[in-house]
Amino acid sequence: MSTHLIAGLGNPGPKYVGNRHNVGFMVVDELARRWGAPGFRDKFKGEFTKVAVGGDDVVLLKPMTFMNLSGESVQAAMRFFKVPLGQIVCVHDELDLDFGVVRIKVGGGTAGHNGLRSMLEHCGGADFVRCRMGIGRPQRGRPEQHVLSDFNSLERAELVGVLDLGADMVETAIREGARQAMNRHHSRS
Repeated sequence: MSTHLIAGLGNPGPKYVGNRHNVGFMVVDELARRWGAPGFRDKFKGEFTKVAVGGDDVVLLKPMTFMNLSGESVQAAMRFFKVPLGQIVCVHDELDLDFGVVRIKVGGGTAGHNGLRSMLEHCGGADFVRCRMGIGRPQRGRPEQHVLSDFNSLERAELVGVLDLGADMVETAIREGARQAMNRHHSRS
């Protein structure tokens, strides 16, 4: 039996709940609902819960440090539960993918994403699984304003399906591996 850590990135507080930047929190909440996880508790500078999935322990974590310091929370949980880097799945928003496109990737750079930068700084490298939730680039305005804005009405109408797809990809990645998640789900988005 091994332990996986799924970290959904976002910002704490009611002001940010519907923001594109908080799509990582949304997927973690969907996984907790799907797996019947006990309620989230405060620890590791975040909120976490733990559940058994297919014989493995899975820790679901929402860092409450604000996006730019997410790695502090992930590192604390990683150390406590003795989770190796390769068994971490980070769910985050991705400007370089259109809304509705979800991709699994192992390793890589940060593409300017401050949450990923913090994870690389604190967690010992880049070789963790990423579930990249597409939010698209803004037509006009700055990316910083776009990520901190709420999904629009058209996106909200499709959001449940997109979050389901993200949750499906994460579940496949932890049960069968990242490559299988790519093969099975990339064509769906």
